[in-house]
Amino acid sequence: MLVANTEQEKIMNMHFLNLNAKRTKNRFSIIIVALFVLFGGFWLFEYLDAAALNYSVSQPSKAPEGEMHLIVRVPDRVLELYDNGRLFKRYRVAVGKRATPTPIGEWNIVYKGWSPREVMGTRWMGLDIPWGSYGIHGTSAPWSIGNFASHGCIRMRNQDSEELYEWVPVGTPVDILGPKPGLNRVLRRGIQGPDVVILQLKLVQLGYYQERAKGTFGKDTEAALRAFQRDNRLPETGITDEKTMKLLQL
Repeated sequence: MLVANTEQEKIMNMHFLNLNAKRTKNRFSIIIVALFVLFGGFWLFEYLDAAALNYSVSQPSKAPEGEMHLIVRVPDRVLELYDNGRLFKRYRVAVGKRATPTPIGEWNIVYKGWSPREVMGTRWMGLDIPWGSYGIHGTSAPWSIGNFASHGCIRMRNQDSEELYEWVPVGTPVDILGPKPGLNRVLRRGIQGPDVVILQLKLVQLGYYQERAKGTFGKDTEAALRAFQRDNRLPETGITDEKTMKLLQL
């Protein structure tokens, strides 16, 4: 009877071992499939996204040779590189979240840096935005590309930021286009912010302001605003009072 019980226990143990082995194998198979779907899907997304932007990720691009200009289209999460006024290449990017929007305006690259250990990827191209530290850079979170995910900077895939870094020199213009922020305060000389950019862009459109819209209300902006007020028979206050804003349609 004891021998029978021992044999039965051996059979039961073998059964449980086989069952556990099957479960382990099934779990391993599920993990493999999940990883394949995750990384395969990520690769497929990058490939299709690149095709939608009209460039190939399978072959390196030639370097542009002319005067370069960058345009970031915030609603589309796209950065465009222009060479002598002609579109050269598009990149998918991540831009600022609703709470931390990417500042619209007419900026320039003022600093370039390289560090392989930074959280912000391997390359940094700083912009001359006066009210914060903003730039174009790589990322340690490539899955965020194509989303509203940053604190205001323009994120690129690391390989894209490395490519762009080699092409664009310090001084390259960077125009950021996107939704207009609200104008909820009186603007006057000495103020900085995205609302000043909107005022400057309007004065450029009307022919009163000749500089790039960089968000600092300086003497040139004040002079342009006074000229607008004078031509429209308003008191030349040099500030955005209610009547001035109404005529500016802001």
